[in-house]
Amino acid sequence: MGVSGTLVALVSGGIDSPVAAWRMMLRGCRIHLVHFLNRSVNTRGVEEKIRALATRLALFHGPIRLSVVPFDDLQREIVMVVPAKLRMIVYRRAMFRIAAAIREEVGALGYVTGDSVGQVASQTLENLRVIQDAADHPVYAPLAGMSKREITDEAKRIGTYEISILPHEDCCSFLVAKHPETRADLDRVRAAEHFDLEAGVRAALAAAVHERVPPI
Repeated sequence: MGVSGTLVALVSGGIDSPVAAWRMMLRGCRIHLVHFLNRSVNTRGVEEKIRALATRLALFHGPIRLSVVPFDDLQREIVMVVPAKLRMIVYRRAMFRIAAAIREEVGALGYVTGDSVGQVASQTLENLRVIQDAADHPVYAPLAGMSKREITDEAKRIGTYEISILPHEDCCSFLVAKHPETRADLDRVRAAEHFDLEAGVRAALAAAVHERVPPI
């Protein structure tokens, strides 16, 4: 573990992202987990779930670092100024900007996401391009060509599935449009980010909680 360097893994609490982090562990990458938390929902249950996932992944990794970053204040600001159909894309671009500070602090060489091409609206090739434009280092998506069934089967094999299906509120579901953009235009998305995004990023980082999670 660690012979390939360190990556920051963005984990949502769903099925896909823990499997993506685990797959990069198999390639010798040390992983720093980052979760974005909406404090306006039942945060205790969500945080317990994320720690349980981290604990399970630590069985393969050894003690693993976890950063939980409050995201609700920045989300509310995005909701006020960004068209509904672009919100998910702007949410995820903001996450990369926050994760960049953590990546720099830990000396990571890139990011890991649980994206699977075409699985949801934000994961079209056009949208992934626009989202990843906000990342300052390479983004690795080891599940890109896998089906949901394949990802689910792998989650069951590594023991994250039963944790991932526990009820939780995903911060990305906060006021998302019924008909989100599937073919985002980069210039239009950049134009929609006409608010003090950097101030929101700094505030989220200042309130983040960092811990070391051991295996069971």
